[in-house]
Amino acid sequence: MGLTSIQLKIKEARKSDDYLEIEFLIDSGAVYSLIPKVDCDKLAIEGYKEMDFFLADGTKINRQVGDAYFEFEGEGGMAPVIIGEEGDEPVLGATTLESLGLILNPFKRELYPMRMLMV
Repeated sequence: MGLTSIQLKIKEARKSDDYLEIEFLIDSGAVYSLIPKVDCDKLAIEGYKEMDFFLADGTKINRQVGDAYFEFEGEGGMAPVIIGEEGDEPVLGATTLESLGLILNPFKRELYPMRMLMV
C-alpha cells in the first residue's frame, strides 16, 4: 500500500492574508488534521480546547484543538485542527477532506471531488 501526500495552503481564517503551504500525509482514517505547532504559531492559529486522541498502537495522547482554513486548487473550507507538538508530522484527516469536498480513492491513491448529497 502506498502513501499519499498533498500540498495545501493553510490560513488562520478565510480572509487572512498570511498563509503557509504545507505538505500533508493523507490519512482518511484520521478524523482531524494535524498542523505542527510551529506552523500554527506563525499563522496565529490558537487552541480553544484539549482533547485525547489514540494512535494506531493504542497510545493515548492529549493535544490542543483549534480551527484552520484549508485551500486546495482554489477551493477552501474551515476545519478543526490538532495543534501538533514537537515530533508530530502534518496529517490530513477526513473532516478536512469533507470540508474541501474531496474524497480519497484508496485504490488509485488520488483525490476526487466528493459527490454531494442533500438527504
